[in-house]
Amino acid sequence: MSHSVYIASPEGSTGKSAVALGVLEALIARSTRVGVFRPVVKSGVARDYATDLLTSHPGVDQTYDEALGVDSALMVDDPERAQEIILARHAELSQRYSALVVIGSDYDDVANPAELAFNADVAANLGAPVVIVVSGMDRSPDQVAALADVSRSQYVSHHATPIALVVNRAAPESLDAVREAVSERLGGDLLVAALPESPVVMSPTVQALKDAVDGTLVQGSPEWLGRVSLGTVVAAMSLPNVLRRLTENCTVVAPGDRYDLLPGLFMAQQSGTFPTLSSIILTGGYEVPDEVTRLIAGVQQDLPVISSDLTTFDAAIRVGSARGRLTADSPQKLDAARRVLAENLPVDELLARIDVAESTVVTPRMFEFQLLGRARGAKQRIVLPEGDEPRILAAAESLLARGVADLILLGDETAIRAQASQLGHDISEARIVSPHDPELVEKYAAEYARLRAKKGVTLEQARERVQDVSYFGTMMVQMGEADGMVSGAVHSTAHTIRPSFEIIKTKPDAKIVSSVFLMALEDRVLVYGDCAVNPDPTAEQLADIAAQSAATARQFGIDPRVAMLSYSTGTSGSGADVDKVREATELVRAARPELDVEGPIQYDAAVDASVAKTKLPDSAVAGRATVFVFPDLNTGNNTYKAVQRSAGAIAIGPVLQGLNKPVNDLSRGALVEDIINTVVITAIQAQAADQENA
Repeated sequence: MSHSVYIASPEGSTGKSAVALGVLEALIARSTRVGVFRPVVKSGVARDYATDLLTSHPGVDQTYDEALGVDSALMVDDPERAQEIILARHAELSQRYSALVVIGSDYDDVANPAELAFNADVAANLGAPVVIVVSGMDRSPDQVAALADVSRSQYVSHHATPIALVVNRAAPESLDAVREAVSERLGGDLLVAALPESPVVMSPTVQALKDAVDGTLVQGSPEWLGRVSLGTVVAAMSLPNVLRRLTENCTVVAPGDRYDLLPGLFMAQQSGTFPTLSSIILTGGYEVPDEVTRLIAGVQQDLPVISSDLTTFDAAIRVGSARGRLTADSPQKLDAARRVLAENLPVDELLARIDVAESTVVTPRMFEFQLLGRARGAKQRIVLPEGDEPRILAAAESLLARGVADLILLGDETAIRAQASQLGHDISEARIVSPHDPELVEKYAAEYARLRAKKGVTLEQARERVQDVSYFGTMMVQMGEADGMVSGAVHSTAHTIRPSFEIIKTKPDAKIVSSVFLMALEDRVLVYGDCAVNPDPTAEQLADIAAQSAATARQFGIDPRVAMLSYSTGTSGSGADVDKVREATELVRAARPELDVEGPIQYDAAVDASVAKTKLPDSAVAGRATVFVFPDLNTGNNTYKAVQRSAGAIAIGPVLQGLNKPVNDLSRGALVEDIINTVVITAIQAQAADQENA
């Protein structure tokens, strides 16, 4: 039988779908199969946005139709029959999923006592604890507290069990006051949380504006239609006055025959010195002359230009009235919602009240959410030396929107912000530092020259060296102005990590720098080392790699059981290669007696319990190893790639280990998601370094 949680509200426009998203992702990070149930769907709607949002989540294996209960018309006409169908649908889903997120009905923006009572009855019938979501928008803390008290009473009177009350869309400056007022009014029985109003979450997308004005996309990227419009500027004035009024991610509504405005707006978008636009809406149904189209075609291609037959006045009214919903087709809104939830909703305490047992299985999606949650826990400053690389900019936008880390990009600020604007990436929260900043160059050069004085490095040589982005970023980490560094999207591995060997150096208990890959398989996460750095380690180095890999496993919540791999298991084989692994195993046992380590051992004996029972029946590692130490780089690199491709595993890494401070290298073919994962890993390593220092 699954555990269910009912997300409900006493009114419309509370943003409960965002809260449902947060609960869903928290459950995905803990349970193997999480489903969605929407007991009541509003009649006359082609597709319910909240159901679509949650069933579209990559961690949910469920179709949209499978999540639906009854039409809202049946709720009104025959509530008893509606309850019967809802109970039957819930029972079916409970057999398939270990946890269910149930989303209460909407109120069509009008509070309806009968609808609230129906939701309370559904929650009681399902035996699902209730998370009540109320709106704090345009309400004082006392008014919110009064509404919270009435809402709880209504659910309790219908024998439902509220466990939490979430105030959404509250004024950011009043969050503490709202929490205190509600907690005092409710007497401490419920978990109370307050979420601030997020302009990005609640604002309409460009697609919503296009639909509102019955527009046609005449130029620009369709992908930008999912981006958010945070404001509107009606361009009924000269170009300088329009430029003066631009705000970040705004939509400009302009008469379609004001052709003089278009080149100026496109140049502003490209410059990086004006706020980024989200779209341009041209009114009146005029066609842009070929000459103007040719002029702007060479300036900027992605910014959406939408044509509408409406008048400028009517278009502006419709744009201003467009409603923003949290939908699956707007990653920008989803990332903003995740950040608000991560920073303000105590999901661990909430899950404890739901009483969801943690699964022993760890899927790739669960592992990803666990890592993101840990990275947000104590945000670290991560420097990205390749600040003008498009993949870095895309990853930076996502990381900043999710609140995972504070990012420092290296390069010319105007050029980087201009490129981000052209690509449609919001990196406004990033700090951008020039590697040629005279003050910093002088400071870093002096320290680098001091560190490398025994190698004969002069101050003049140091000045030249530290202006290389890899050295500059490494010096930021060394000087405590960044907590970690991620590079290598366009630079070689040697270029990225050589400065670390010279400047940051190895930890006192580490003999070498090595690496691991975190291999997220279908039902578990394993650690493979060393697959990227050391070609043919000695027995002593192999022992060091094993100890470091076990420590890295612990950092990421993996209980280390170390398998020292060879082509022979136990005492069955001999030869130089096997003897090296055997010696390394003994060195690990002597240096780290608390570690479970086995070697030499073959891969099948390390992972397969039936093989282990035959070959090493008394081993604490055989058949259940989590950390795999390969005898050489050739074996390790080929094995991780074989498992990645053949088993569909997600390989996160290489994660460098053994350095005093975290620096990680990217593949030059790294995808945006790879960059995001590596920054998250680096942030967690930096957190661990802080704890060690403390």
